[in-house]
Amino acid sequence: MNENRKPDASDDPRVRYAIERTLLAWVRTGLSLMGLGFVVARFGLFLHEIETVRQDAMPTVSTGLSLWIGVALILLGVTVNLLVAAEHLRLMRQIQSLPPYSVRSWLLGVGVSLVLGVLGIAMAVYLVFLGH
Repeated sequence: MNENRKPDASDDPRVRYAIERTLLAWVRTGLSLMGLGFVVARFGLFLHEIETVRQDAMPTVSTGLSLWIGVALILLGVTVNLLVAAEHLRLMRQIQSLPPYSVRSWLLGVGVSLVLGVLGIAMAVYLVFLGH
């Protein structure tokens, strides 16, 4: 009998839960980046509306930089969500999901991450082509 043998990490549910918490933290980060990007992109429109209301101000030329910074932040958030979904899948396959933590339960987090990625791409396309 070998009493010095360490238990396999895949048997410990804390490992799986730590991986899940990491996924959720990165999904929140990606979602926050996308939200900040949308706000930055729309802030340029807000400034333009304020400028048109003010009659006494001299017209200024807008570079539209806030739109592109906002779209870049949205795409950064999308990239974070897609990369973390791929990494989560790799880690969960590596530790061989065992009952009661079945495949269905950890695919939910990956699914949410992928849906947020698709929505972020749609939001960036909307802002660039239709948001003017």
